[in-house]
Amino acid sequence: MKLKSNANKLSLLTTITIVSVNILIAFIFSLLYSQMGILTYILGILTISIFTYFIIYQTLESFIYKKIKLVYKTIHRLKRGKTLNEDEFASHDDLFEDVNKEVLEWARINKDEIQSLKALEKYRKDYIGNVSHELKTPIFNIQGYILTLLEGGIYDKEINIKYLEKSAKVVDRMISMVKDLETISALESKILEIQPYKFNILDLTKEVTDFLEVKAKKRGINLHLAKGISDNNILVIADKERIKQVLINLIDNAMNYIGEPHNPYVKISFYDMDEHFLVEISDNGIGISMENIPHLFDRFYRVDTARSRNQGGTGLGLSIVKHIIEAHNQTINVRSSVGIGTTFSFTLKKAIK
Repeated sequence: MKLKSNANKLSLLTTITIVSVNILIAFIFSLLYSQMGILTYILGILTISIFTYFIIYQTLESFIYKKIKLVYKTIHRLKRGKTLNEDEFASHDDLFEDVNKEVLEWARINKDEIQSLKALEKYRKDYIGNVSHELKTPIFNIQGYILTLLEGGIYDKEINIKYLEKSAKVVDRMISMVKDLETISALESKILEIQPYKFNILDLTKEVTDFLEVKAKKRGINLHLAKGISDNNILVIADKERIKQVLINLIDNAMNYIGEPHNPYVKISFYDMDEHFLVEISDNGIGISMENIPHLFDRFYRVDTARSRNQGGTGLGLSIVKHIIEAHNQTINVRSSVGIGTTFSFTLKKAIK
């Protein structure tokens, strides 16, 4: 409505100006008629045409063309990713004000979407690069083993079995990596649905610690539940198999990166948080620096690349943990101090007893 009103005002003002100028010119040339005769009409018509053209041209130039150019400039800046100075448009109270406002509103709405698309594109490139890098090393290792066997090593009893066993280990690691990637992809796309039901997480944790006890003793690590747990029936609503995978990944990760502290331990604790239970896996290991913490759950991210490869890790364990917890609509956090230790904590919905 405002745009239409401005257009009516502009048309009326232009018409009044042209009529007024034409009347004035006609009056002046009527006074000259007695002296110039028929030439007065010719000059009058020519003068009126020139002034009419000039008035219309100035109207188009000042009130239309410049404003269209302003809108074009706005769109051009947006395409180049430049920021807009809204004060530049606020001062133009004319028929194109609404157009400029709509362009600015369009920019606000699409800015977040454009940034999100750019972030996804960067993530896609990084992801492809990481997968290529992670697969390159084991493939080259297998290639080296096979070439050695083909060049005569297959006839050497001390080499052939040894290299075949190494190749088998590398293949197993690649299979684990592919399975982990499939799990993450399925969780992200919701193909792999969480199937929650009520169970005792304390019993599940004891099952996991029993499973990892041999590895812990071999490394001299005291793997235990925190003292003071008065309730032996800690019931939660979650996917039991997925939470078991979370516990195994977090506890195994803690043992792999604990280093060589005095009296090393990995402790599992439970805290009642009203509608939720908080589960914590703590260690007194080497800790993680602050700059590494934000990236811990990224795919293929390793704080210590050499140690991770020696342990046979795929670099996807913590990423899977994060996806599983988020699929339960819960949160996972980490706090750590270098030389003191690390604690991973996540929440689970409490079940009604």
